[in-house]
Amino acid sequence: MSTHLPAEVLDALRRMGLVGAVEIPAATALTGGVASDIWRIDSAGGAFCVKRALARLKVAAEWLAPVERNVFEVAWFRAARAEVPSAVPELLGHDPEAGLFAMAWLDPSSHRLWKADLAAGVADPAVAWAVGDRLGRIHAGTAARPELAADFATDAIFHAIRLEPYLEAAARAHPDRAEVLTALVARTAATRWCLVHGDVSPKNIQIGPDGPVLLDAECAWWGDPAFDVAFCLNHLLLKTLWVPNAASDLLASFDALWMAYRSRVDWEPVDAVDARVASLLPGLFLARVDGKSPVEYLTNEADRDRVRQMARAWLASPFDRLADLRADWTREIGG
Repeated sequence: MSTHLPAEVLDALRRMGLVGAVEIPAATALTGGVASDIWRIDSAGGAFCVKRALARLKVAAEWLAPVERNVFEVAWFRAARAEVPSAVPELLGHDPEAGLFAMAWLDPSSHRLWKADLAAGVADPAVAWAVGDRLGRIHAGTAARPELAADFATDAIFHAIRLEPYLEAAARAHPDRAEVLTALVARTAATRWCLVHGDVSPKNIQIGPDGPVLLDAECAWWGDPAFDVAFCLNHLLLKTLWVPNAASDLLASFDALWMAYRSRVDWEPVDAVDARVASLLPGLFLARVDGKSPVEYLTNEADRDRVRQMARAWLASPFDRLADLRADWTREIGG
């Protein structure tokens, strides 16, 4: 919806030279995210997007997060662009004091939101393959640049907006699974291989003419690549309940993403990544119904209970191969 920009945001745009000294550009508040204010700006020079991090996220439970994560999001975009230039939007300006940055506007007519495609039952394994390939290239490329680790010492931020609201919150909701969930938190926090995006979700991926574009990297962290893979694959499994008529294509997309990704793993044995993804995914599966950020599309309590039951079983008897977990879920939904 059309809105007036806060004065401090307009001042920042002027400092960055993106709008004129006396220009009052048209602004449209964009919806869909919980962690930031986002606007489309229509200035004399054209359309672009502005993002400002929030200290308190827009969810029912109290969820606080450091606003300086904005700095690391910009740094992630720059590092990822060095590996796969077309995988991220072009940065137009950054004002760290204002806690915001500007990036190119990706027109929805040419950049479809992957989540919207999936919601409509369009689950193309070729798209999932491209997502897995790009994610694998970014992980492999940054793993080969260990000097980047010093630029992403964001353990506290990653804990505040990923480990605590997902795995630790799920542990509080399921005390009899707290030990294994706490162990997953500890292992993830201690594993350091490459630059992690932290929110690889279909809602943060647009499918453009040059392939998938990854957005919303404010969870950027130097750590365990298995988190990114598990986080995205988790959504593909959950969506088999949301869009059951597309379940077979969603499962094929699950396979395609993983196969493309694993072909890029060269920083450690691929079986080690496989085992960490397979054991982490159940915790995230449970967290998306009983953590601080439950998926909004599972509104049927029977579906939510189905997720709980399977996640709890997987946590009690973990798999060390992703294929085994996938097969078990396929049997559960009758796929």
